Amino acid sequence: MSEARRVVGELSVDANNLYREESYTDLKVASLKRLVPVTVAGEPDPSRQPRWIAQTQLMSQVGPVPVSCLIEATTLQEAIAKFPEAVGRAVEEMIEEAREMQRSEASRIVVPDAASMRKIIS
Repeated sequence: MSEARRVVGELSVDANNLYREESYTDLKVASLKRLVPVTVAGEPDPSRQPRWIAQTQLMSQVGPVPVSCLIEATTLQEAIAKFPEAVGRAVEEMIEEAREMQRSEASRIVVPDAASMRKIIS
């Protein structure tokens, strides 16, 4: 069996965690998605709360950077009001993760000492 088929064979849909997606946008910078919980029959699932997802793109020196995060909200109006703060927190987390990756990579760089350099040169 090929690697791709093996990986695809391991995929499965969690029928107990299904959502219907509703999208809202200002056609400029903000996209909001309301994820409405549903049963496997596609009916609303009142035992779970809807979720709101904020999505946008920020321009960087290397091009657009997608940003997506959860918003703690119960209405569209509340999600709109909380959008800037939620995206701001997500961007701060992305920056901190990038810094941590840089620190991790920097600590992996091996710099030879003078004695090692003399052995290499001679």
